[in-house]
Amino acid sequence: MSTEILSNRDRQDFAEYPPQILARAEIALRCAPFTVKLFADMATEGVNLRAIASNDGIKNKYLTSPTNLIVTENALLWLIQVGVLRREVDGQGITDSFRLTPMGHLLLDKWRSQPRFPIASFSDRCQNFWAQIQISRFL
Repeated sequence: MSTEILSNRDRQDFAEYPPQILARAEIALRCAPFTVKLFADMATEGVNLRAIASNDGIKNKYLTSPTNLIVTENALLWLIQVGVLRREVDGQGITDSFRLTPMGHLLLDKWRSQPRFPIASFSDRCQNFWAQIQISRFL
């Protein structure tokens, strides 16, 4: 099985990502209601859930279409499960802010120059839906 090698932001550690993991994460990003700008902002700082959802998400240019808080959080949690995002942690525990993982940085670099991710095909949406169901069976 071939793998791609990626260095993280600090170039201290190297991680190998099997192609099927990267493909699943890429499809999840294309199916999500988020813009590239959101992930560019997450690359430098944590972004709060309330800044992403609803009218604030549209105003901040983080959403491609308006979504409520629950739909937005579920989409972000799915991106955590596929390895693109992580929740920020402070001295008191997990916060409502999200940041990119090293894999998220890799995928962002691929699309940073575009205003939005490529549009997901019907096949992509079916694959993403099936992956969510398969993972949720074991939670």
